[in-house]
Amino acid sequence: MRNRKFHKEDSHEEKKQNAYDVEMQETGDETERFTIEGRNAVIEAFRSGRTIDKLYVLDGCKDGPVLTIKREAARHGSLIKYVTKERLDQLSETGKHQGVIAYAAAYAYAEVEDILSAAKEQGEAPFLFLLDGIEDPHNLGAIIRTANLAGAHGVIIPKNRAVGLTATVAKASAGALNYTPVARVTNLGQTIEELKKEGLWFVCADMDGTRMYDLDLKGPIGLVIGSEGSGVGRLVREKCDFTASIPMRGNIDSLNASVAAGVLAYEIVRQRLG
Repeated sequence: MRNRKFHKEDSHEEKKQNAYDVEMQETGDETERFTIEGRNAVIEAFRSGRTIDKLYVLDGCKDGPVLTIKREAARHGSLIKYVTKERLDQLSETGKHQGVIAYAAAYAYAEVEDILSAAKEQGEAPFLFLLDGIEDPHNLGAIIRTANLAGAHGVIIPKNRAVGLTATVAKASAGALNYTPVARVTNLGQTIEELKKEGLWFVCADMDGTRMYDLDLKGPIGLVIGSEGSGVGRLVREKCDFTASIPMRGNIDSLNASVAAGVLAYEIVRQRLG
């Protein structure tokens, strides 16, 4: 029989694991390796240029350093979530969070302009992946890997309701994250509109779309892939020039997001090389 001391310790660890599991369900992020806790540490992280994906702040706290952190978060476009002290205690690794816990990106994000410049320098028509709400870090990593192998110049993801560049994403990309830039934007639809002015066309994956083999997918193009559950959102889909379907002959009617991205990407590659 287990004694009470061990039972208590196990209970505490279970609580921490439960808090971590809830965080994973909410954000899709692996956060354990990139946690920054404490007011000064978080302020310095912002000032050093470190990308903060998400910030947990004690609800109702109006201390000077916390207000500074909130201003920095707003300036950098970091997502802020206000929570109770109990929640912060659950998420804390150090027990000294001082009302603030930040989750930093594993890798630095690029700018959309940098991706376009890279394509220009290579003398190639831009080929971009745009991901609408991918929440599974393994899927995001696999898509970045595919983007690299297909010769895409970069990947664009939204800031909200999507996984960021976590350690799991980096691992799943099999090193591709070191070579394929990822930009993060506030509004994917607005970004599409801006890229259209640069001459890009956009095709999104949709099971009710035109068969991909019947579309002209050459030239400067953005491939839009939707979330694992609901696909490309309506507002983003309406901004795309084409919708492409993948011929399927099995008994189920959908593919994993990363697999769909790979199939469509290589049809684009085939047409670009042809």
